[in-house]
Amino acid sequence: MKLEGSCHCGQVRFSCDAYAPAPFMHCYCSICRKTAGGSGSAINLGAHADTLEVEGREHLGVYHAHIDDGDECRISSGQRHFCTGCGSALWLFDPQWPELVHPHASAIDTPLPSPPERVHILLDSKANWVQVPQGRHDRHFDAFPEESLEDWHRRQGLLDGGGEGG
Repeated sequence: MKLEGSCHCGQVRFSCDAYAPAPFMHCYCSICRKTAGGSGSAINLGAHADTLEVEGREHLGVYHAHIDDGDECRISSGQRHFCTGCGSALWLFDPQWPELVHPHASAIDTPLPSPPERVHILLDSKANWVQVPQGRHDRHFDAFPEESLEDWHRRQGLLDGGGEGG
């Protein structure tokens, strides 16, 4: 599925082909929550990195999260792209998985498929004020689930264009 997205101020526009376009997985980790999650969570989609086209690259910033592993703090290899004009979170790219890019659902302008269920992950990191939906179609995980973006889409019959990784 071809996705088109943009930042709030319109200085950055992008498109990519998503194999995992349903916005089903809400991440409550402190990184997603603080950089892209107004609701206390952020939603990333799965797309093919070689299809990413960007207008306004000169307005992009990249943030590498600091991850506290207890005794040490390391810098994430993940590149969180955002607009330097308005601060909109746009997509995540990690060179550990060079074939993938993960656009933030909040930056997508294309209508997205409605997910048949929601998966709430990294709940062990959620802020105390966040109220996580507890409906019949909500699944909850304190850490990462074993099922990948691609596998979830495949199980739901929503995989678009044969995924890679995820």
